[in-house]
Amino acid sequence: MRALLAAAGAIAPASLPPRGLHGLDPSFSRLVTAGPGAHTWHLLDNADHLDRLGVEPVGTLLCVHGNPTWSYLWRRLVAEAADRAAAGGEAWRVVAVDQLDMGFSERTGSPRGLPQRVADLGDLTTALGLAGPVVTVGHDWGGVISLGWAVDHPDLLAGVVLLNTAVHQPAHLRVPVPLRLALRPAVLGSATVATPAFLETTLALARPRLPRPVRDAYRAPYREAARRGGIGGFVADIPVTAAHPSAAELDRVAAGVRALDVPALLLWGPGDPVFGDQYLDDLVDRLPHAAVHRFEGAGHLVAEDVDYATAALDWLASATTGPGAPAADAPPPDAPAEYDVPGTRSADTPAPPYEPPRYEPLWHHLDAQRDSTRTALVEMAPTGGAGPRVVTWALLARRVRELAAGLTAVGVRPGDRVSLLVPPGADLTAVLYACLRIGAVVVVADAGLGVRGLTRAVRGARPDHVVGELPGLTVARALGWPGRRISTTPLLPAVARALGVGHALVDLVDAGRGVELPAEPSPDATAAVLFTSGSTGPAKGVVYTHRQLAAVAGALRAQYDLGAGTGLVAGFAPFALLAPALGARSVTPDMDVTSPRTLTAPAVAAAAAAVDATVLFLSPAALANVVATAGDLTPADHAALARVRTFLSAGAPVPEHLLAAAGRLMPNAEPHTPYGMTEGLLMTDATLAGIREATAARADGDPGGVCVGRPTATTQVRISPLGDDGAATGEPTTEAGRTGEILVSAPHLKDGYFRLHLTDRAAARDVPGRRWHRTGDVGHLDGEGRLWVEGRLAHVVTTADGVVTPVGLEQRVERVPAVDRAGVVGIGPRGTQLLVAVVETRPRTRRPGLAPAELAGAVRAAVPAPLAAVLVVPGLPTDVRHNSKIDRTRLARWAEDVLSGGRVRRP
Repeated sequence: MRALLAAAGAIAPASLPPRGLHGLDPSFSRLVTAGPGAHTWHLLDNADHLDRLGVEPVGTLLCVHGNPTWSYLWRRLVAEAADRAAAGGEAWRVVAVDQLDMGFSERTGSPRGLPQRVADLGDLTTALGLAGPVVTVGHDWGGVISLGWAVDHPDLLAGVVLLNTAVHQPAHLRVPVPLRLALRPAVLGSATVATPAFLETTLALARPRLPRPVRDAYRAPYREAARRGGIGGFVADIPVTAAHPSAAELDRVAAGVRALDVPALLLWGPGDPVFGDQYLDDLVDRLPHAAVHRFEGAGHLVAEDVDYATAALDWLASATTGPGAPAADAPPPDAPAEYDVPGTRSADTPAPPYEPPRYEPLWHHLDAQRDSTRTALVEMAPTGGAGPRVVTWALLARRVRELAAGLTAVGVRPGDRVSLLVPPGADLTAVLYACLRIGAVVVVADAGLGVRGLTRAVRGARPDHVVGELPGLTVARALGWPGRRISTTPLLPAVARALGVGHALVDLVDAGRGVELPAEPSPDATAAVLFTSGSTGPAKGVVYTHRQLAAVAGALRAQYDLGAGTGLVAGFAPFALLAPALGARSVTPDMDVTSPRTLTAPAVAAAAAAVDATVLFLSPAALANVVATAGDLTPADHAALARVRTFLSAGAPVPEHLLAAAGRLMPNAEPHTPYGMTEGLLMTDATLAGIREATAARADGDPGGVCVGRPTATTQVRISPLGDDGAATGEPTTEAGRTGEILVSAPHLKDGYFRLHLTDRAAARDVPGRRWHRTGDVGHLDGEGRLWVEGRLAHVVTTADGVVTPVGLEQRVERVPAVDRAGVVGIGPRGTQLLVAVVETRPRTRRPGLAPAELAGAVRAAVPAPLAAVLVVPGLPTDVRHNSKIDRTRLARWAEDVLSGGRVRRP
């Protein structure tokens, strides 16, 4: 502590940074004197660059660093803003300050608490003559100070950008451990001033590790203890109690933030051990209109971990920047003036008027059937269990209402997020509909993501409550997942205490007696966050409103005539959960939901018999094992499957031979393969007969792919053609034969992604009149308006001879008699990539490596493009959930490593 006091009393003039600091253009540095004390600040400022360009800035970004960084943190933003102006883009002046006693600004010799620092910043902007519009940009403790300036200058304020920071310490949470340790009197002076420990610890939080020249640049202003007094002073100024001298100012700023009605952007590193997602929650509560993006994998130094500068400047270009202006990121409405389905009419035929689907909440059918004794759902017992559990409509409706009242009684409020760690069945269905009815937001992440993927998803969604079975609650406790916990079954008191469980579902029934339900949520309120499979990167939370979920149910009803009297076997959770909204009785077959390949033909037949099924949905991986185990079916099993009238399989491309084999097990069913994604569950549909017709009509030179049929009634499909670099930049079109990224639009399309603003923007395509989603898939429309999927945009190969999509080539390779499955990938630099085929053989090879000469020759002869190599593997790598989508990114890395002389191991 003596070191802290000594350093705090040190006085030293401001100076310019030494030349040669990595990535810092010295021409941006300047010194400015401001305030009653005539203190001198160092700051980075691109104003001179803009003057030399002869451009007038549209406004100023006022950037405030935290502790123990300095204006070097904002070097990329200063430089990129200048570069964009030079290129003719929007010109922003960027002023990045070194706070007094920090960086290369003056060492004042006096303590500077939060009220003084907010006032200091105001003195500086007065000296600079900033007239607005001003967008504040802050990180760490600089976020609080920038917000203090924002609250005090509403006439100049045009927007707010925040990187990991906190403006309020929630009463129920403790100050983060690193700060509690640093605040200990025995530690404070030595850790922050006498030694550079606090600085070095902060620099070590970067992900990935900062290069040595960057670390040295951050160290440059803090080489001696006498120059580190500001670091210790900042830590000492953290108001951990209401009696702290800065507590009142922090409360004033925190309250004032709620009144800010300007555009706001929150860029967050969720791996921050100091400013974690609980502080993001608080900021979102205060700035509910803010655009939010969590950079998965980033941490406290998010400005170093990711390209925040491009994100911020792109956001500014799309947001209205006048004082008091609302955010301008809202997508256009769903309802266009007209719609059309490619291939169903000529260009001269007027489109029919668009009629928005009628809104019926998902619980509508439950309310209508509350006295019905007919079967609503059947829960198949695990092998060796007591037999199926039958739930009537009356019982399900009563259970939903009881749980809705109970959840309300124990404090679950509209807008609260509720994570459901419950396998498909009666409990999951009842809890989900109870949450939807009271306006809580259900968070559903597939157990197939694995513990790591589930942890990332649950922490990213920041649920307020978690409902789960014992295994899920145990994992939640062990891994520190957020949320109050509710068990599906009663637990022993000691177990409940150990797991932090406050209630069981039976307790909710008791607690809810006599409790009135809240008003029904608005159709446009958020209803659910459904996580993607994670097959193309970290799983993303897809946001749906009540209206959009109802439109999903409506699309399924219209496409497949699902409704009252339908018996549905759902090997795909969303279909099972939507069944009550459709009035269909449903069952999930006995299987391990984390591994679709565990589903057997007898289990499917038993499920079909339990609900007298007329419709059956299975994933391709599950379907493959059902076909493989068909020999175990009994005559009664065959009879149950013969009653199925409609069979669906989707989630990944379904080979024609697999659909045909399944069709033989269900001889009276029409096989369908819908195309969709978590962001839009039903976009197109194809029947087996339609696929065969389309395949037979395919012209020579067609790029191939998987036919997924025509768009559903209210869906539109467009293709954004690929450029020579493999990017989908072409004008959206319905022209036949043009390969490009598939764009879809429908009333049942997602609302957005949860706290992934940049992903939202990247997935949207500006086509007037409708909301469009970039699927990330590539394909083409044929002359009849049928859609063909040729692979993922990320897997497009850019060779010296042009762009190549993988699926059509893979299909040709799979016609070679010795080949079971194939993956075609590109290796080498983009633009000159070489094609490599990797195959599973029949029988399976035991060791990966180069294919035998005869097989390699047959594969090359089957492909109308030069192959650099043909490799064999015991099994192709697949995604974590569907177990059927080939992980071509992983496969390409493996092939490149093998062919460059690396160790040959399984991909």
